[in-house]
Amino acid sequence: MQRNRLVNYIPYMIVAIFLFTLFNMNDQSNAKSMTYGELIKTIEEEKIEESYVTVGANVVEVKGTYKNDEGNAIVFSSRIPATEEQIDNIVDMLGDSNLNIVDANAQNMWLDLIGSILPFLVISGFLMYMFNRMGSSGSNAKAFEFSKSRARLEGNIKVKFSDVAGADEEKIEMAEIIEYLKYPKKFAKMGARIPKGILLVGPPGTGKTLLAKAVAGEADVPFYSISGSDFVEMFVGVGASRVRDMFKKAQQTSPCMIFIDEIDAVGRQRGAGFGGGHDEREQTLNQLLVEMDGIQDNTGIVIIAATNRPDVLDPALLRPGRFDRQITVSLPDRKGRKEILQVHARNKKLSPEIDLDALAKRTPGFSGADLENVLNEAAILAVRHKKDLIYMSELDEAIDRVMMGPAKRSRTYDEKTKKLVAYHESGHAIIGLYLEDSTVVQKVTIIPRGMAGGYNLMTPKDEKMMNTKNDLLAMITGYMGGRSAEELFFDDISTGAVNDIERATNIARDMVTLYGMSDLGPVKYDSGNQNVFLGRDYNSPSNVSGQIAFEIDQEIRKIIDGCHKKAKDIITEHKDELVLLAEALIEYETLTAEQIERVVKGESIASDFGKADVIDVEASETNKNLS
Repeated sequence: MQRNRLVNYIPYMIVAIFLFTLFNMNDQSNAKSMTYGELIKTIEEEKIEESYVTVGANVVEVKGTYKNDEGNAIVFSSRIPATEEQIDNIVDMLGDSNLNIVDANAQNMWLDLIGSILPFLVISGFLMYMFNRMGSSGSNAKAFEFSKSRARLEGNIKVKFSDVAGADEEKIEMAEIIEYLKYPKKFAKMGARIPKGILLVGPPGTGKTLLAKAVAGEADVPFYSISGSDFVEMFVGVGASRVRDMFKKAQQTSPCMIFIDEIDAVGRQRGAGFGGGHDEREQTLNQLLVEMDGIQDNTGIVIIAATNRPDVLDPALLRPGRFDRQITVSLPDRKGRKEILQVHARNKKLSPEIDLDALAKRTPGFSGADLENVLNEAAILAVRHKKDLIYMSELDEAIDRVMMGPAKRSRTYDEKTKKLVAYHESGHAIIGLYLEDSTVVQKVTIIPRGMAGGYNLMTPKDEKMMNTKNDLLAMITGYMGGRSAEELFFDDISTGAVNDIERATNIARDMVTLYGMSDLGPVKYDSGNQNVFLGRDYNSPSNVSGQIAFEIDQEIRKIIDGCHKKAKDIITEHKDELVLLAEALIEYETLTAEQIERVVKGESIASDFGKADVIDVEASETNKNLS
């Protein structure tokens, strides 16, 4: 790298030498050289105005200025032998008025040299500055770096395994990579070949990038980070060149780790799509495959890639010898969510009353990024409310914000709509309270959030690896609770159940076509998640006949109708409890799980909202001040 920089400055050095020589020649050409006779004649004519005599060991140099016949000052220079007779003769002729004796031994050669070179150095520096400015502003400034790798080298990674929570099994799988990067000879001695590539698969926000950085931080090795989209350009061959350059740099700094985020951007299946393949992306993928094959075993280079779309990756990328190991980083369970909350709560000022275990129970399906966002939103709300600590009220509001968006308290209902929404949400809550296998109601509100006029926060009693048929039927019945309450109490229906119907229909269709949970038997009728952009659905014949399609629709309708009837039966049986719950929602707008249980038992909850009203007043005053 240093050698390349010196080569770049060679043209500037040539220009500087040329300018120095040119000015030096020009300076010398201005001085008129005289013979001894001409010098004597000029002195006798008394035309010399100023003279400098430098006595050397062998030569006496006389310099000065004189006026010609036209009255112009002429610079002259003459050299004579350094004999005593000649020196005395010249000194006597010049006289004392215009004679300056210069001691040759007292002259500072370096000072004179610097004085003569300094102007040229200043001019050369100015020219170099202008050339650099012109080059940096032009489009060709980085033409030669266009095909260089875009991978960012990060050293001294501060992220450790202690910063990664909720992924215990994943950390165990990655621990041996750390051991290999630290002590590669240990594995070579045993004859073990460490995986060249590790593919991290999982939903967004589960910590794939964080886990990769933690491996580099624990191993204390250079960390090259790049996105899959950084390889692909509009010019064919650029991506392949960047891949070659990236592996070349990695080999120079091994042991090291290369992290490719969103590898599906460059690693999609080749030859897919209606109009043929993408030449640039395919060439880049081919080069990546070749480079991974070219890495010798146990050379100290480990490649980690991350994606949430493993189904679109090319099979050649996943074969042994390339990405040998595939690790699924899934959404955390309740224990994992608690650990993640503890990690992100390190720099948060939480109230002692905060129970992170209860908070983890209320956030099923949240990723690590979602949980971090919850704590951050709670901290922002605490600042907004001018509090010194983060309380449960801020965390509760933060969960709602992450799930549904901020509350729209300025949007007002008319009395009929407010009552309709209250009974609709109460219908969902009653199903959750009295239907076995249903989810548990944690919170009910009729305050609009996002596109919803109100919503129920419902969590499973126990987190399961898979759902049974009764679990799915209970979900559909819960979705039908709101529509059933509208039909029974208002003899009318609204558009508020559109999302409930969509979710219920999707679950029923999967039960029939994928899970084999209908009278059609354990047969898969759906083709699954086929992707049009991969060219899988063009001109592909339907895998079901017209008769089977009709029967599928009949089974879906049968499931939906059965759950709808069951929801009506439960609401009719607990009609009085629903009325109590709806009236409480109309009055208080938001109810927690503990308050819902007390309401359906006929107990008063008015005392619970004294402090809440004060908090709402403070929040409204804060909003006014901010406005």
